[in-house]
Amino acid sequence: MSDKKTHGIRATSHEYSRYDQVDKKHDYHLAEGAEDLFDQETEIRICDVGRFQHGNAKDREAFARELGEALEGIGFAILENHGVDPDLHRKTFQDVEDFFTGVSLEEKLRFRARRQGSVNQGYFPIKETSDIHPDLVEGWVFCRRAFDLGENPDYRAGDFWPDPNAEPGFRKLVIATEPLILPIMQSLLTYFGCEPHLYDQKLTRTNIGLRLNYYPPVAKVERQAGGARLLGHEDIDMFTFLPAPKVEGLQVLNQKNGRWIRLSAPEGSIVLNTGDYFQRISNDRFPSTTHRVSPPSDPALCNQPRTSFPMAVYIREDEMLEVLPGLGPPKYQPIRVIEFHTGITSKFYGDDYAVKAKESRKN
Repeated sequence: MSDKKTHGIRATSHEYSRYDQVDKKHDYHLAEGAEDLFDQETEIRICDVGRFQHGNAKDREAFARELGEALEGIGFAILENHGVDPDLHRKTFQDVEDFFTGVSLEEKLRFRARRQGSVNQGYFPIKETSDIHPDLVEGWVFCRRAFDLGENPDYRAGDFWPDPNAEPGFRKLVIATEPLILPIMQSLLTYFGCEPHLYDQKLTRTNIGLRLNYYPPVAKVERQAGGARLLGHEDIDMFTFLPAPKVEGLQVLNQKNGRWIRLSAPEGSIVLNTGDYFQRISNDRFPSTTHRVSPPSDPALCNQPRTSFPMAVYIREDEMLEVLPGLGPPKYQPIRVIEFHTGITSKFYGDDYAVKAKESRKN
């Protein structure tokens, strides 16, 4: 393991603050430590999306207020009655495990992650999710281009998938989740008093990142070494949809008191959180909240694998991120997505990963 990753087990976020492009005053260790305190009181609010999808104007306004208040306080909410078949989620949990365990490492490495536009896409071996921490997870990021959505006449599943037969099942998940994007964005814009359809065009058939995560059982030696399953971080996107995990481990930092919330969402629900894109355009009204995945508090559960499949919602790399109207004097200047996104993620992949302003305009 590199010295940088060994150091990352006890590193704090403050050491990497130079990469942040939104204001993050809080400081935390990347991995769970004995000094961490836990918040036993705060609960993540459950919001009924069905009121937006099937209700009247008053119902939609009530949902927008409820969701906005939840995210403004903590940056996380739990969505129920969202319209995605829970059987699809149940099947996908198993499909993710089968996907990782059914393909040889040699074959996986043919698809090793590399930057495509703003986003690092492809396969991440265990302990190599980033350069700064030995995460105990295998990951695979599939963006829009990896799915046969009828948008690319030259599409070939074999360019992205070691087993092309896996693509249709995960495509079904993307198609089922995508209808949530506009209702969520319209609701949040309504909460801010903005034109609710302001982002409709930017978020129609926009880029997404479906990240498949496979966390193998955590060996005792790994637990003693202090490595996290996934380091503390903030998402670099507009918002993320995470079907409620089956195995515990997700923790959310309550920035108000500096304590961690062990998040437990009802089966079949979807966890929603806002990312750096939204913190920037909301003028810091919605935090990009820190979260991590730690080994389960119950040692018996450490012997079980854990899977998850969050879907990150981006806007296209050539779009501009600008503070929404009516939210006071802008704290941030407009910036192109590719510069913003790669500037932050160079923390994980090295300084050469960042796309500079002159380079992005040239492309």
